[in-house]
Amino acid sequence: MASDSLKLEQITRVSSKGTVSPPSLKEASIVGHTTSSVPRPHVVYVVRLVYTDGSTSVVGKRFSEFHNLFEALRRSTGSSFGLTFPPRRPLLISLVPTAWIDDSLLDERKAGLNEFLCILLNTEKTRNHPFLSKFFRSAFSSLALESLGEGFAQMQVTTRRVRQGEIGRGAPIVATYYPSWAAGAVPPWKVNWSRFDVVFFAFAIPTKQGTLDWPDFGREILKKLVKAIGGGKTRVVLSVGGWGGSHWFSEVVGNPVGRASFINAISSAIDNLGLHGVDIDWEYPNSTGAGNPHSPRDSDNFLQFLKSLRSRLGPDKIISAAVSHLPWLGSNGRPLTNVSEYARLMTFVNIMNYDVWPASANPGPNAPLGDLCNTSGQPQANAKAAFSQWTKAGMPASKLLLGLATYGYVSKSKKKKLSGSSASPLAPGAHPRSHRSTSEPGTPEEDAAPGDLSSYWGQQIAFNQLIRMGALAKQGNGRYGAVNGYTMEWDNCSDTPFLHNQKRETVVSYDDPHSLGHKAKYAKEVGMAGCFTWSLDQDDGLALHEAVRTGLGL
Repeated sequence: MASDSLKLEQITRVSSKGTVSPPSLKEASIVGHTTSSVPRPHVVYVVRLVYTDGSTSVVGKRFSEFHNLFEALRRSTGSSFGLTFPPRRPLLISLVPTAWIDDSLLDERKAGLNEFLCILLNTEKTRNHPFLSKFFRSAFSSLALESLGEGFAQMQVTTRRVRQGEIGRGAPIVATYYPSWAAGAVPPWKVNWSRFDVVFFAFAIPTKQGTLDWPDFGREILKKLVKAIGGGKTRVVLSVGGWGGSHWFSEVVGNPVGRASFINAISSAIDNLGLHGVDIDWEYPNSTGAGNPHSPRDSDNFLQFLKSLRSRLGPDKIISAAVSHLPWLGSNGRPLTNVSEYARLMTFVNIMNYDVWPASANPGPNAPLGDLCNTSGQPQANAKAAFSQWTKAGMPASKLLLGLATYGYVSKSKKKKLSGSSASPLAPGAHPRSHRSTSEPGTPEEDAAPGDLSSYWGQQIAFNQLIRMGALAKQGNGRYGAVNGYTMEWDNCSDTPFLHNQKRETVVSYDDPHSLGHKAKYAKEVGMAGCFTWSLDQDDGLALHEAVRTGLGL
């Protein structure tokens, strides 16, 4: 909003221990803007400052002041910090009655200035430079903030405490991934979306330029999904990346220009499509994943990206990330031991507790609840271990969503029990999964004899395909049992079911309503935010998801 009477005055910052002398500046991010007509129409960018003692303040600065700081630091340090400063193109301002004609340029400028601040606070030469301290000396008083009215409602919330995660308070969250390629088999208008709190739409793919690519007619399908869900409680979140879509993450997030472009693309998609947030499915920082470029600085760059993204989206949009059983890998190649800074910025962390054992001659559980017999060759890769590993690193349980598999693996094997270890334990973050539903194009032919799963040897298989292919059948009591020569047994060491048929040389490790219900119950018992599934289209109707709801006590 326009504010002719906007006044800046110096304030004394107060921490929980009382009035203190200025400690080191920890974080600075643009949380809003206003306009002023004195001495002529211009923009005042509102910057929230966070200090090492936990105290905060808010300052208002014009673009010219940012530019003067840039020039002063450049002359003083002899460096431009690897940054192309946002261009000094004029913003067309209208003070009567709405503020902006050129919103796109304003958004571009705010994103660029946020990157500028992030670089200054993460560069040794500038972090404690006296020019920077002087730049942030003047601050809004609390009274001045209140005088700005509705135009600063979002910013005032941010100055108190970022509220992401509030969706996770109260009843547990039931979430699911809905991939774009599922629209043919499960059209958006045929789903009872009231059974879900969050739907992650997969995927938009980052490009080298930091824009978004939409395979499988994804943008059009997402519009239909939003329309089908309507204005109810269910929130639609855009998932970006995936196993096969993470190639450009490291490069794009690793430089200021790429980050700004990527954030612009995400923000525009959220605004234009009426979405509730974004899910970053980067598989994985500082790890090859599906043969992706990566860097030792990936996790650091990811944090800077999250800071700018949160500043751009505001406190109420969902920001989540799909992750492995262990925290992101740091510059030393080992899982981070402190993710509290990430936690502050994020709404959810989605633990992908599946693809632990792919298909093999010695099949093991796809998605174990725990290493319940202490026999696993991958004791870190199960739901219980993941919960311990993430919370120990500082991620609150209330922000963790436990991932549940609606599919399994088909192995060519005559085994009658699941193995307690795989031939070669996976490295942290080295999931073999495609994160693509087995119902997408490329599925093996389904014209085989009932129970013949040989065309699926070595591959994933959806729960509903086990039924269609004649290995499972829904019984009169509503339970699912083995048919056509298969025997269903329970692996107590992982708390998951499996099918075996020696004559067909086939073993299937999978999850059913009982195993998913058990994992959901565990998630509730330990205080997790809830559960999500990969993926909606692989269920038999909503049988698996109703079991998840029951396990969560809903």
